[in-house]
Parts: sequence; structure tokens; C-alpha cells
Amino acid sequence: MGKYVSDEEAKELICEIGRRVFDKGLVAANDGNITLRVGEREVWATPTGVSKGYMTPEMLVKMDFDGNVLEGTWAPSSEVKMHLRVYNENKAVGGTVHAHPPIATAYAITGEWIDQPVFAEAIVMLGVVPVASYATPGTQAVPDSVAPYCKDYNCCLLAAHGALTWGADLMQAYYRMEALEHFAKIHMAAVGLQKPAQMLTESQVDELLAIRERVNNGSKAGQVPSNREV
Repeated sequence: MGKYVSDEEAKELICEIGRRVFDKGLVAANDGNITLRVGEREVWATPTGVSKGYMTPEMLVKMDFDGNVLEGTWAPSSEVKMHLRVYNENKAVGGTVHAHPPIATAYAITGEWIDQPVFAEAIVMLGVVPVASYATPGTQAVPDSVAPYCKDYNCCLLAAHGALTWGADLMQAYYRMEALEHFAKIHMAAVGLQKPAQMLTESQVDELLAIRERVNNGSKAGQVPSNREV
């Protein structure tokens, strides 16, 4: 990695990218996570339970690659483990974005890779878009599922979940997320989904309902539960 941006620049840029993904409908409510690398093993990350369109710099959390909080008073998302895994797997990464772009997520729901060479710009900017196997949000299985793709791809879809992009810096990671949804729309119009939706199993749904209950209980108590994705 080359020169890193300052902490203040990093926080301002994360908030700017948060507004962009929110305004473009790539996330809803408190969805998504963003990280930006500012040192050899340090990143700034978005907090849990906050809309990406309404973040302020003091909400952000500085962490090391082992997941330890270095600065900040807000709780980081449990999904930050997924982002940190990308940095640990690929030393060239300087920024990551996780969102739920609607059309791209439709491909994630079917488990269908976006890999047909039908659009020149998609080949140049993104290449093949794989689908990581399903993992319950907030668990160690999520970073494990994306690990195989961190070096040879620019992004991946998360089965029944959304998408994750990375780049040499945060702007590149963001542009890849924006491009992923744009290309998914074009692919959908030209080719269409080739596979049916892959429904979650009863046990997987039960795990998600348990997460929902913890989130709701935490909200009622005026607390932000640590297992919440956002």
C-alpha cells in the first residue's frame, strides 16, 4: 500500500460514500457497511444501527485487522469481520463496501454468478462476479465464505444477502458497487435470471429469527445489539 489518508479525511470520505450508497438505493434503512484502510493494519469502519445516509464522523470506529477497537465510542458491526478478512487475504485492498443492491442481490438469491461475457465495460471494470456460499449474517461463516474470492476477483455476491466490493482505495470499491448494480440491471434485461430463487432452509430461517429477536430486544432496552449487521 502507498500513502494513507489521514483519519479525518477517512471519516469524511466514509460518510460521503455512505450518503452515495443510500441516495442510489444500494442500501435501505440501516443496511450496509463501509471500511477504509488508514495504516498497515488499521481501518475506519461504519457503526452498527445507523443509516449510511445519515452518518457523521464521530459515529465511526477505528479498528485493527484483528477486530480490536482503537478509537470511537460506537459499536462496530459484527459484519466488519467480513471486511477485515478481505484485508487479511489481499494486502493490496484499501477500501471495502457492503450493500444490498436490489438487482445484483437477485442474482445472489438465485446463486447465479454474473459471468457471461455480454457487456464490454463489465468485463473491463469487474470481470466475473462469483457468489459466496450462504452464511448467517454476523457469524464467522461470513468472512470464511468470502475468503476464496478476495485475491482473484474484484467483488462477490453473498448468497441470500447482498454484495461486497473491494478496491485499492475506497472510491474504487464504491465505484465497483455502483457498477455491479448497473451491470446487473443490463444483464437482467438482456439475459434474465437463469436459475430459480434458492430458498433458505427452516434451520437457517430459525437462526435469522433468533437474530431478529435479539435486535428487537436490544432496541427495546435502548441498546445496540452487537450481532446486528449494520
